[in-house]
Parts: sequence; structure tokens; C-alpha cells
Amino acid sequence: MNDWLGRTAPDLDTIETMARATVADLPPQFAGPAGAILLRIADFPPDDILDDMNIENAFDLTGLYDGIPMTEKSVMDVVDRPDTIWLFRRPILDEWAERGDVTLGQLVAHVMIHELAHHFGWSDEEIAEIDRWWE
Repeated sequence: MNDWLGRTAPDLDTIETMARATVADLPPQFAGPAGAILLRIADFPPDDILDDMNIENAFDLTGLYDGIPMTEKSVMDVVDRPDTIWLFRRPILDEWAERGDVTLGQLVAHVMIHELAHHFGWSDEEIAEIDRWWE
């Protein structure tokens, strides 16, 4: 019990470090494209994102890929912003505490990989077919 005395909740930089370690551990054919994505860490999703996604509770969104999946990109695309992965610290911490059966590093890696899968062109349904994380 005394292990937690004086400790604080992991901050934004800690979550970012965990996410970047996940990318660094990817096989080279994935690490290169994954490393080109802008990574943003915030405590909560911005209101405009929640509104666009019709999400009422900010704790319901742990991560988000915002961009054009690689399978849909064209040299003709007009790029108005970089592909971005958002990770939301407070919802991640809340889910981690609720689950109680994974490390924080495992959860951050899972959310990061899930969002990277969207970048590589996978839908939520396709990810769910091979990702039994929530069972």
C-alpha cells in the first residue's frame, strides 16, 4: 500500500512516451509509416470532436485517428492537415482503473495500435474480428 504514497497520476508526457514506445516496437514496415503520424495527447477530447462524433460523455473516447487511411490516399489529394492520432489521458486512466486487469502501458499500446490500424485502412469491425481485447 505504501508504494503509492507520494505518487501522482501519469501525466500527458508519460502517456506520450508509452505511445511512442509502442510505435518504436513495431516491425519496420509499420514503424516507418506510423512514425509519420502526428501524435497528440490531451486530457479529454475537444468539444468539437465529441460533437462531430455525437459522443455525450468525454470518458467514452480513449483515442481517435483523424486523417485519410493509407488505403484511400491518392497523389491527387489536397492535404489540409496531417494524419493525427489523438490519445485522451483521462478516459484512458479511467478505463485502466475500471478494468484492473492490464497495465497502463498495455492499455496505451492497445489504444495506439487500434488507432494505427485505422491509419492502415482497417475499420472498427475488421479490428474487432482479430482483436479480442475486450472479451
